[in-house]
Amino acid sequence: MRMLYLLIFLCVNSMSFAHAKTFDEEFEAFKKTASAQALYTFLYAMPKGGDLHNHSTGSNLSEWWYAEILAQQEKGYRYYTKVKINNCRAYGSNEFTQAPYLLLFVNIQAYEYEKLDSCEQSEYVGIQDLNPEQKKAWLNSIRLDKSSEGRDEFFQTHWARINSLMSNPYMQANLIVKNMQAFGAEGLTYLETDAGVRGFVHPDGSPFDSEEVYQIYLERFAQKDALATGVTVRLQYALVRFITQAEDALKWMYGFVASHPELYVGVDMVGREDNDKGHPLRFLPTLRALRHQYHGVNLSIHAGESDEPNHHIRDTLLLGATRIGHGLNLTGDPDTLLLMRYSQYLIEINLISNLLLEYVDDYTQHPFPEYLRLGIPVALSTDDRGMWDSNMTDEYYTGVTNFNLSWSELVKTGANSLAHAFVDEKTKQQLLDDYKQRIAAFEKAFSDKKMAAFEKVKPESYSFACKQFKVCH
Repeated sequence: MRMLYLLIFLCVNSMSFAHAKTFDEEFEAFKKTASAQALYTFLYAMPKGGDLHNHSTGSNLSEWWYAEILAQQEKGYRYYTKVKINNCRAYGSNEFTQAPYLLLFVNIQAYEYEKLDSCEQSEYVGIQDLNPEQKKAWLNSIRLDKSSEGRDEFFQTHWARINSLMSNPYMQANLIVKNMQAFGAEGLTYLETDAGVRGFVHPDGSPFDSEEVYQIYLERFAQKDALATGVTVRLQYALVRFITQAEDALKWMYGFVASHPELYVGVDMVGREDNDKGHPLRFLPTLRALRHQYHGVNLSIHAGESDEPNHHIRDTLLLGATRIGHGLNLTGDPDTLLLMRYSQYLIEINLISNLLLEYVDDYTQHPFPEYLRLGIPVALSTDDRGMWDSNMTDEYYTGVTNFNLSWSELVKTGANSLAHAFVDEKTKQQLLDDYKQRIAAFEKAFSDKKMAAFEKVKPESYSFACKQFKVCH
């Protein structure tokens, strides 16, 4: 069915073969003469499809976190962050917990702060009370802002610092809407992001019921500002696959997704692949049993985000996944690569993530153009873009400037992101039809007026674009 959608889209989008060819030629000519700013503006204004590989807590810019933390005081939430270490604990404390003691800018709620002794309380400051130096350091503490920071900083400190910020369902829902607004501004119409319903607490620390959190999401996404984005949102449930009770967690998530199809469309498996306790085949018996009981649960699983050659992608397809997150080491598994050519399986490509987390030293090592030009379905996505301080346009710009993407290739990756979305068939067709129309209108506008067609477009970019492309807004 996905291949049928894509074939229909590509046939209709041909409009006439001559016109499509003409715009490819226009784009090639434009690339040769455009400044970095002009190319960025063009790609920002370009209609895009969806973001299929997106982690909601990792996608929030630091400034968004800060503003939302202050706004949550109206609901009784107050947050503190650690700005110094006074050696309040004895030697030998466990530094492998969710919130390590010897780590600055770990964030906690007021009810947790009140349980600390006076020595540990002296290490914390209310986030609203941070001085300018502390605030700048706090903002930078949850994004990769230094050349020395990479994979270890990301996996070992960022999530530990965010900590209790992930336990407020109102903040979670509001920040997803913030992402919808930002993505809508750069031409996306679909977002599929990870978000759960368990582990949330009230200001006093008492837990939310999972159904209550689900209703918070439904109500928030139905509000006017969310609808005004023009972005359709759906959720996946993410499983950290190397935890001890991962099979039990998977059973619960799978059942929850199956019983809440209005918003939830699939299950994702996340976590470092170099932790072999989360290897794909661990979950094969569990998933086979679950498929005896439930229907309608899609699987999009991280695989191939690894330095070593292995068969994780093949094994993940065996689990039932139809989308692969990252897929970097597929070139080391030729049989599976051949299987995925012109197939129903899509690879979610995260160019910026793969560079910043050191899975490639530079883009000459990235397999994206190999996959694209061999006929493996691919789509660009943003992963944890808040921690990269980037956006979807940065992914497109990276693709164009490093791999000389053609106009047809750009349009195809956008179509792929919708054709392989886990949304219902009626909505999917509406998204594809709309995308086709927006692409046609964009092509006509540029053909008629060139960059003057986008004189009112004001791209919003962040520090990644400024550092990497010298495009600063």
